[in-house]
Amino acid sequence: MSRYVSIYFSNLLADYLAIKKPELKDKVYVFTMPQSNRIMVTASSKAAEKQGIFANTVLADAKALVPDILAFDDKADFNKKLLVRIAKWAIRYSPIVSIDLPDGIILDSSGCSHLLGGEAKYLETLLAKLKESGYHCRGAISDTIGTSWAVARLGKKSPIIEKGQQYNALLNLPPMALRLEQHIIQRLHKLGFDKIGKFVQLPASMLRRRFGQDLLIRLGQALGTEAESLTPIIVKAAYEERLFCLDPIRTRPAIEIAIEKLLEALCARLAKEGLGIRSAELKGYRLDGRVTETKIGTNQPTHQIAHLAKLFGLKIDQIEPDLGIEVFLMTATKTEPVHVNQEKLWNGKPGLADQSLAQLLDRLAGKVGPEVIRRYVPQAHYWPERSLRPAVSLEEKTEIKWQKSNPRPMEMLHKPATIQVTAPIPDYPPMNFRYKGELHLIKKADGPERIEREWWMEPGEHRDYYVLEDDKGRRYWVFRSGHYDQEHSAWFLHGFFA
Repeated sequence: MSRYVSIYFSNLLADYLAIKKPELKDKVYVFTMPQSNRIMVTASSKAAEKQGIFANTVLADAKALVPDILAFDDKADFNKKLLVRIAKWAIRYSPIVSIDLPDGIILDSSGCSHLLGGEAKYLETLLAKLKESGYHCRGAISDTIGTSWAVARLGKKSPIIEKGQQYNALLNLPPMALRLEQHIIQRLHKLGFDKIGKFVQLPASMLRRRFGQDLLIRLGQALGTEAESLTPIIVKAAYEERLFCLDPIRTRPAIEIAIEKLLEALCARLAKEGLGIRSAELKGYRLDGRVTETKIGTNQPTHQIAHLAKLFGLKIDQIEPDLGIEVFLMTATKTEPVHVNQEKLWNGKPGLADQSLAQLLDRLAGKVGPEVIRRYVPQAHYWPERSLRPAVSLEEKTEIKWQKSNPRPMEMLHKPATIQVTAPIPDYPPMNFRYKGELHLIKKADGPERIEREWWMEPGEHRDYYVLEDDKGRRYWVFRSGHYDQEHSAWFLHGFFA
């Protein structure tokens, strides 16, 4: 027999906002949406509810109660998106999870609760995790979706309904526990049926004639005589592989073999779908219950086993097997389509499309870190600080060409450094300059190259740049800011040539 868990969130939107903005925890705030030319409150915080402001309150009335109340827009389908996110998280407790609009989720817990020590512990753990995240919620478990829904929202006794006891659990609950339309609920109350127990045993023909077929369907679903199914959330299958070890693994050669086996299975799946790994994670579950993790990343998507094995090989020293690892789990945390370049009849310069270059960068990144490897692309600016920017990836291209008529240095200072210069007459290059206490005697010079400041972006002087070579063969890119002034000319060092 199936068992179902219903989780009810009493203040979903307000709780979510408090999680995202902790400073609003004790503030009076509401969510609003235009309805019938009036701004209606759709959800309110706990502090607002204490002031008597609930859903369906007119915002003007709420402001009369609390003048400094905060109002946020209730975006369409936001409840649904938030419930889907929570449902995906709850899949760790059950493979079948469905959203229950507008304020709940339903789990099929059949065969799952014993993993956490029984239904009471199962429900307690699930609710505790949600409450730790900041959500106010209630839950219940029973044989039917309808009874779980009713007890989670209106039940006052045990949230665990024993098998076959949904009839007794519903007797003292109001008609709204059956998920009925409002006009049916009003008609039931008008006739004195304020509890389900007062009409549950009445003939079906009489209930159908007075209240319609919907009442019988909902009653049957709650009691288990009418079928009701879930529409589970479908989570895209992760690209992951597991390897169970006959004996705990502790040595480097054994870990390398495990990595190769996992990559063979994982890359075979990715290759069939035309995908490659951009980032991957390897977890090792040890005998002592702990988990060791290591991650790799690539500059281009790839499913080449040998290359990926080398990247993981650089990380093996970070794996601490301790008494031994009994299960390995490898997950492709990020994948992208693999673009195969058309081969040519003659050999040219592959440039950044060369797979060997991408693989070399991956190995260097594995050793020294990805943050120290940079690639830049030109931008449509003459001003040196704006003439380039970091590239997103090796594949990024731009229609703008690099400056070739006047070469730029390989290394530019983030901020030009002030230098002391001796220059003979205007527009002549310096004879020497002093930088960080060292005097550089100039043997060769080229310039000036005048670069005007982009006046539409910022005010300031133009720059006259010179390429200088000192007596030791070192080359520099220096500039004078503004026109020549014998007493007040300011000179700066901006870059170093290779």
